[in-house]
Amino acid sequence: MSSTLEMISSLESSPVDSRQVYTKIAWRIMPLIMACYFCAYLDRINVGFAKLQMLNDLHLSEAAYGLGAGLFFVGYFLFEVPSNLLMTKIGAKKTLMRIMILWGIISAGFALVQTPMQFYIMRVLLGAAEAGFFPGIILYLTFWFPSSTRAKVTGMFYTAIPISGLIGAPLSGYIMGANQGTLGLTGWQWLFILEALPTIVIGVCIPFFLCDSPREAKWLSEREKNFVLKELELEKKQKGIHAEGDISVGQVFKNSRVWYLIALCLCQTMGLYAISFWLPSLIKDIGYTTPLEIGLISIIPFGVGAIVLNFVCRSSDRRLERRWHTSIPFLATAFGLLASTQAGGHAVFALIALSIATAGAYTATTMFWTLPSQFFSGVGAAAAIGLINSVGNLGGFVSPYVIGLIKDSTGSTSYGIYLLSAVLICGAFMVLRLPGKVVNK
Repeated sequence: MSSTLEMISSLESSPVDSRQVYTKIAWRIMPLIMACYFCAYLDRINVGFAKLQMLNDLHLSEAAYGLGAGLFFVGYFLFEVPSNLLMTKIGAKKTLMRIMILWGIISAGFALVQTPMQFYIMRVLLGAAEAGFFPGIILYLTFWFPSSTRAKVTGMFYTAIPISGLIGAPLSGYIMGANQGTLGLTGWQWLFILEALPTIVIGVCIPFFLCDSPREAKWLSEREKNFVLKELELEKKQKGIHAEGDISVGQVFKNSRVWYLIALCLCQTMGLYAISFWLPSLIKDIGYTTPLEIGLISIIPFGVGAIVLNFVCRSSDRRLERRWHTSIPFLATAFGLLASTQAGGHAVFALIALSIATAGAYTATTMFWTLPSQFFSGVGAAAAIGLINSVGNLGGFVSPYVIGLIKDSTGSTSYGIYLLSAVLICGAFMVLRLPGKVVNK
């Protein structure tokens, strides 16, 4: 009897393998989170493929398309912070379920759009529905993982974006081509309907598979729960010493660090959404014409992006270095976009340049989102991340609209890309001005 008690006591006092615990958590929560973001991003950017047919049907100019694509971020901006604060009150499960079901229904509703004004209104509503999803997930990851592993798990989460392009691009092209005229609907209408259905289904499943915090996780032992909670509490105390810590919601709006990160987020989103909304058109410009061809060729830059962003994130965690791992991808995006404008009729050169730009944009975005949680914690982190993402994502409104406007005026996207590249270079230098003792953890 005494030997049994000694054995139990020894097991309870033995050190917990942190790598094993965080791997267990990652395998449990990350697949569903990645599936959610896969659907979110697919529903957000499938308008880039729908554009190939929709412009003629709705009589949209390139500038009008760019405006509609960007109006998504107006709704996003207005509802972002309230949604993130609500998540701290009602929990991640209810918040994510609400967001996914609502945006799935609205995304399917695009099939009913018949005029440019209806297109604009639906884009604003889609942004309002999705508001809070991305910053909510970034905040949710801070409930489970310390900063020393966060770049890797953020990279895993963000891999859903290039995967959505990797699978979604040829799928979107196939849906548009194969269903043109079916039941009296166009290919782009079927695209919105069929790609919205998985979002609604996953939204319904969320409450059955996600926990709001480690304390509620029945699949973790008490020792594992206590280990994770103690590590996160220690990290929270250290933030209070070296950074901003847990500040009030009111202080967030006055905090200079928040506004610096917002400016940096604007640079990052302008690059990301220029790629997301215009990649199909850029590929079309180099000689590929059918939706299926464009979708298949899009696999190349999306595949490169998925590989590179995970490699860089793992390198960043291994070295505990964030600034150069964020700054260099900003420069790579600018270089790739600039090089793509000089390709002429050389399809291979253009694809290499676009692959570099895509990999840089996804990696810069992933690495950027490891930074805010290094400065803030608690409710302050929820408000700060929500504000940074909502205002910063207005770059997603600016870049597609400006590129569309310039293309209508000049007949080329090149001048818009020159401007965008200058913004990305500024962003690279802004990253290097962040304090290394705070972010390099």
